Amino acid sequence: MIHQDVKRYLVVFVITLALFVTTLGVSSFFSKRKLENIKTIQDQIGIDIMSSETQFQLLQELSCKDVAANTLSDTLNDLADKIAYSEQNIKNTDEVTELKRYYSLLEIKDYLLMQKIKAKCGTTVVPVFYFYTTAEKCSECIKQSAVLTELRRDYPEMRVYSFDYNLDLSALQSLIKIFKVEDTKLPALVMDEKLYTGFQSIEDIERAMPQIIKMREKRLKAEASAKALQELEAKTLEAKNLKN
Repeated sequence: MIHQDVKRYLVVFVITLALFVTTLGVSSFFSKRKLENIKTIQDQIGIDIMSSETQFQLLQELSCKDVAANTLSDTLNDLADKIAYSEQNIKNTDEVTELKRYYSLLEIKDYLLMQKIKAKCGTTVVPVFYFYTTAEKCSECIKQSAVLTELRRDYPEMRVYSFDYNLDLSALQSLIKIFKVEDTKLPALVMDEKLYTGFQSIEDIERAMPQIIKMREKRLKAEASAKALQELEAKTLEAKNLKN
């Protein structure tokens, strides 16, 4: 009887040990894959930043007909997504902070470039500055980020520049001083050069910037006209082919 109990315990122990080793191995495998993925993302961000800085130089030399208002917006959005992923998955906060510093500088450069292009070419770009901090210090910052992401999809004319208030970057600190943003009143948005503190809903932002609604209506009307013209041309071509 005792021999059977010992045997049973040994079997249970071996099975438990095997499960533990297997779980540890699987966990180690996925952790390694995650680290490799993060390293790849970091490398991509570095390349994107260098590419974007080159784009800045090129865009300044282009004529108005060659410049699109959203020239760099896709790059900035991709960078923002990658950095958000890195914030959630990289334990080394120094690496994340360095990435955010580069990204913030790129945003400021983009804003300055867009102002030059707007003055030169009359492009319809509406800048919005968004200042946030960690979720622990700002419970409404996550909600505000979600609202801005949705608005950015609905209004491509709106260019959102997001900044971590506590980032140690002299250019960013200059912006904070210019707009008089306080760390106790976050989230904070600057729209039409006016500061809004606390959470702002979609309706609040649309009221603060009614021009984006007019821009969207104009864009949708132009898109509808272009689509109608394409359909007319397609029908004309089809009718011509039937005659032949």
